[in-house]
Amino acid sequence: MGHAFSYLSSATSVVASYKGEEPFNFCIKRYFAANKKFGSRDRKTISNLCYNYFRTFHLWPHEKTEEAIIKSFFLCEKNPGNFLAQLAPELNEKINWSSAKKLELLGVPIETLFPFLEDLGEPINTYDFSASMLVQPLLYLRARPGKMPVVIEKITQAALPFEQLTPQCLALPNASALQKIVRLNEDVVVQDYNSQQVFDFLQNEAMLPGDNKQVVVWDCCAASGGKSILLHDKLNGKIQLTVSDIRKSILHNLKERLAQAKVPIHKEFIANLQELLPAGSVGPFHLVVCDAPCTGSGTWSRTPEQLAFFKSETIKKYAEKQLAIASNAAKYLSKRGLLFYITCSVFKKENEDVVASLQQNQSLKLLHQQYLMGYHMQADTMFVAVLQK
Repeated sequence: MGHAFSYLSSATSVVASYKGEEPFNFCIKRYFAANKKFGSRDRKTISNLCYNYFRTFHLWPHEKTEEAIIKSFFLCEKNPGNFLAQLAPELNEKINWSSAKKLELLGVPIETLFPFLEDLGEPINTYDFSASMLVQPLLYLRARPGKMPVVIEKITQAALPFEQLTPQCLALPNASALQKIVRLNEDVVVQDYNSQQVFDFLQNEAMLPGDNKQVVVWDCCAASGGKSILLHDKLNGKIQLTVSDIRKSILHNLKERLAQAKVPIHKEFIANLQELLPAGSVGPFHLVVCDAPCTGSGTWSRTPEQLAFFKSETIKKYAEKQLAIASNAAKYLSKRGLLFYITCSVFKKENEDVVASLQQNQSLKLLHQQYLMGYHMQADTMFVAVLQK
């Protein structure tokens, strides 16, 4: 009995101390650093209790934290175990029920899992998306060109379970440790399934202006560089790549990753793209990738603490920032150049509404837009639009 109560007490203490001002993994790591008595199994159990609590944060706002943690464990887990057997044996007996039956038993509608449904893009299924908040997404890998056989061989030798979904994509359990198994960035890239699909509209270089010998590309919110590596591979390395982001530290890490991936950088610079760049400083570009800063709401099943602490008024602030960035970036397109506007958000104001404003105010023609639904396959949900100058 002692272990279950100890785990519950620890999880209650940690979530009570967390205010949503940083990623939760920083908070839980500090807690374990200050409490070295916990072994690896203890740390995993306590962390799991906390993350489950955040997944169901909006279901029972008036419950005591301890009760909410127990109920959230029941909702999110699939297999019976000692924790519920000791603290709520009547729930442990029903833990393999479907999510719908569990919610009915507890008397809460599934839609309350995600209290921002009215802000969703229209194509998104509200029931299925809400239910996805209960499930930790899978770990997705994208094999670099020609590397899939060696990647599969190494993962098989390491006895890691996996499923091959496409010629380039593998799905693994989320906690899979890969660092000592495959060469990250060189042989394989950790990249969500739908993030791997954002350039599917671009079938070949011939769809872009220019002589097709080299596509001049600007990844204007480059972050960790995943989209740059993907585009390099998609266009068979025939790109002249410029990258920018708002902080020096981001560019430093980006350069290291692209060096590992053997993706050359033509030019790099720091920029706040809510403001125009100096005239003639960059461009024109055949293709601009604007993977805009966003709420990240399409990824909240990975980081459920963000769901717990999110305020709806934040959506408008992000949408204004996104429109400013994309509008300014579009000014550096060549004639008939393409703007890929990408978010990992599920909110209409950040997606369709921004695209509509770009068409109206920047004289851009919409060629394609879609939501890449991830909630049926334990993946992120993303949005991509392709506009032409």
